[in-house]
Formats: sequence, C-alpha cells, structure tokens
Amino acid sequence: MRDFPSCFGESGVQVSDSSSGASRAAQNLVTCLYQARLLGRSCVINVSWSKNLMGQGLTVGIDDFANQCLCKLEIKPWLFSKRKGSKILEVENSKVVVFWDLSAAKFGPGPEPIEGFYIAVVFRLEMVLLLGDLTKEAYRKTNASPSPSNAVFIAKREHIYGKKVYSTKAQFCDNGQSHEVAIECDTIGLKDPYLEIRIDRKRVMQIKRLAWKFRGNQTILVDGLPVEVFWDVHSWLFGPSSGNAVFMFQTCLSAEKLLPWSASQNFREPQLQGLGFSLVLYAWKNE
Repeated sequence: MRDFPSCFGESGVQVSDSSSGASRAAQNLVTCLYQARLLGRSCVINVSWSKNLMGQGLTVGIDDFANQCLCKLEIKPWLFSKRKGSKILEVENSKVVVFWDLSAAKFGPGPEPIEGFYIAVVFRLEMVLLLGDLTKEAYRKTNASPSPSNAVFIAKREHIYGKKVYSTKAQFCDNGQSHEVAIECDTIGLKDPYLEIRIDRKRVMQIKRLAWKFRGNQTILVDGLPVEVFWDVHSWLFGPSSGNAVFMFQTCLSAEKLLPWSASQNFREPQLQGLGFSLVLYAWKNE
C-alpha cells in the first residue's frame, strides 16, 4: 500500500494527522488551487471560502511554486458588508488587482457560492483568473482582456458532513464534467464495517473488512482517466466520536504516472510532477 500523501503544505496540515484535535466549528471551509502565469512564470492562486456564525469569508492568495506567499487578500466574514469591491496587491514591485462581486451570490449549504458572483485577478489589464458565472460583468468592471494562458484548476480541499453518506460535487480535470461523489461508510453496530464510493450513483469501489483495511488506496476510472483513491478511516473505527476520515482522489494522465507516494510530499508536488488534479475530502459525522 502506498503512503498516504500529505497535503496543503502552506497550512502545514497533513492528511494523516488531520483528525487530531481539529475544531469542528472551524471546519466549514473550501480551498481551491489554480495554476496561473504571472510575471512570466507559473504561480499558484489559492481561493478559500469559509462560513461561520458571522457569515461568509473569502481569502485570495498568490504563492510561488517554492510555497512562498507573494501576496494575500483576506475578506473577513461578513453579513451585509464587503460583498463588492477591489483591492490592489503588490507582487515584486508590480500591482495585481483583485475584484469581487458577491452582492447577488447564491449559496448552498456549504461556504462556496453557487451562482451570481465573480472573483477576478487582473495583472497589467490581463485576466489572470476569473471565477463565477458573471463573466460579462467582470470584464466590464475590470477592463481586462483574456489571458493567452488560462489558469488551470489543480486542487481542491473540502470538509463534508453526514451520518452514513457523505456527498459532494467534483470535476476531475480542468473544464471537465462535474460528477456527484458519494462516500458511504457505516461503522456503527456492524460486525463488518464497509466503505463504498459512488460516482454519479454508480458504485466504483467497495472495501469490506474495513477494520483491517482502514487505510489504503485503489485505482478507479473516471471519464476514462485513472484516479487513485486514498482513504484513512482509522478515527471513525478506533478514535473519538468527533474524529474525521480523510479521502484523497488523485487523477493522472496515464497509469504509468501513478508513482509511489512519499509522506513528506506537500499538496502541490503532485501537480508540479504533472500528475493532474487532487481532491481532498475531510468527512465529519453529524451527531
């Protein structure tokens, strides 16, 4: 079995350690990473959406591939303010402008908006990154032109909740089809707990004798591409009731690129090696 990969080097959170003492109140968070071009070289733009009793929050940061933060914008949780605006950030003596309009945004149960919004990162009147469905409004507001090299969606980390079934939506390649991902795991009162993963309601993986296979990995196919699935449900079986499980879906362009993992790898390394898209899910049980 391959070592379970670590993730999100910037925050220092390791996949294998994620269940230790984490506060559930702070876990309503989705973070997305995009590879883009800035100042003639590659960079990573991370966009984090959060939700708590104070409202919604947004953080936009730009890092280089050495994991050094170049600039960062944080919009703290709001109720009725800061839903629209812009901010100038400085990157190596150059100006990057972040525009956002969430005044008409519609949200589902999670912290990420569903529609009615845009987030735009502009450099020298060029649209480096554009998120949301209000594209015309974004271009009109920013006066920017499309970038010749589009930003690529390379990774996502999300916290999901449930009692027996844990669901989310995900696309396993940039501009790919959105799929419904369902993880079913019943560990209460069963002599033989099991784990089942479904993509678009079709079972693609089933693990029995979970007490002996609480960590592992298996390859499935999604859209004709191999996807390596890692799981760690140790906390659900042997830890406190407040513990969480961790699942990682790692796409590859070909089966030959599914190389062994090292636990010292950070979340960006698979993308730097051209291994495609990573989806990390932290699954929490609702009481």
